[in-house]
Amino acid sequence: MTNQIAIALGVLIIGVLIADRQWLQGDLPLALARQMAALVEWVSFWR
Repeated sequence: MTNQIAIALGVLIIGVLIADRQWLQGDLPLALARQMAALVEWVSFWR
């Protein structure tokens, strides 16, 4: 990954989090954390 791609991804992620905070009451990080926990639990089942 080049520096330019890393910076663009960082700016995109920060932009999404700012937009979420402004218009969607900031629930996106919590929703993503819950989905990630469910995914980890599902993957550990197959282990």
